[in-house]
Amino acid sequence: MPTSKVQFTEWYARQGPAMKVLVVLGGGAMCAAGGVVAAPLLGAAASAVGLGVGGGALSGAAASSAGLAALGGGSVASGGLGVVGGTVVIASASAAAGAGSAAYASRTLTHDGRRTASGARRARATSVSDGEISFE
Repeated sequence: MPTSKVQFTEWYARQGPAMKVLVVLGGGAMCAAGGVVAAPLLGAAASAVGLGVGGGALSGAAASSAGLAALGGGSVASGGLGVVGGTVVIASASAAAGAGSAAYASRTLTHDGRRTASGARRARATSVSDGEISFE
């Protein structure tokens, strides 16, 4: 198992597309879970800025539910998806952001790993003449 950042980036650069897809999906899944956990807080914030019933007059669980229902397209009774819909909207946005971040990180690690490995190959191929110091 790689023990340093250089070793990890070189290792990751050698991985196939399946591993890189798993990294992106894992990043999206972790952020979606975070979005589900943060949904009540974000619903309350949405209610505080005027979304939902009451337009900022509610607090606590009522504000959270009103905000999430507004994000979900309205209450179930009015034809929207309600609190569940709002939670899905937040989780989906979080998953998209997480997957995008993981894809960017994956691309960066692959590029850095290839560059580091290429530099190491060039350094090993360089001959050292007498009197020069060589680190192996």
